[in-house]
Amino acid sequence: MQKPPPDFRTNFEATHPPILIDNGLAILENEKIERHIMKSVPGGYNLFVQDKEVATLIENLYSKLKLMLVKKDENKNNALLVHLKKINDHLAARGTRFLTGDTMCCFDCELMPRLQHIRVAGKYFVDFDIPKHLTALWRYMYHMYQLDAFTQSCPADQDIINHYKLQQMLKMKKHEELETPTFTTSIPVDLNEQ
Repeated sequence: MQKPPPDFRTNFEATHPPILIDNGLAILENEKIERHIMKSVPGGYNLFVQDKEVATLIENLYSKLKLMLVKKDENKNNALLVHLKKINDHLAARGTRFLTGDTMCCFDCELMPRLQHIRVAGKYFVDFDIPKHLTALWRYMYHMYQLDAFTQSCPADQDIINHYKLQQMLKMKKHEELETPTFTTSIPVDLNEQ
């Protein structure tokens, strides 16, 4: 936080994140934070679901995006498409709102930001769109876009694009001005037709 509240600054300025404050109780270690969430937050146990199939399903997705952005060839696009189709098929077979059920879990907290990066950076740098026929994936994204937890923590499209510009050390060919932030959260398919 650039400008934390005065009481936070007074009590925790020297403490490195993560920090969880629940009803005035400060919890400062990862394991203790997880334990507290699992025991004290309604539905918190869902955040720490263990599912090897889902873990395997979403790993390497981000690396496929980065390869596509760097290599900019059809084979890299196809590798990403195959991976997205596997995720789509998993979601369709489960028939749930999220990866492991109808409540969010840790895997959703990993997957959705990656999908947002694929959507925004893929479109900007290589004109890549997540295919509309992956309707289970779009339905999943729709449900995530309805959650304040995602929309309030999601970076603006320009921030995602700038992240990759800096990463790829692209030379700015034009003078860039600050813009009003935009957020890509629309769904290109009609979910009522399903």
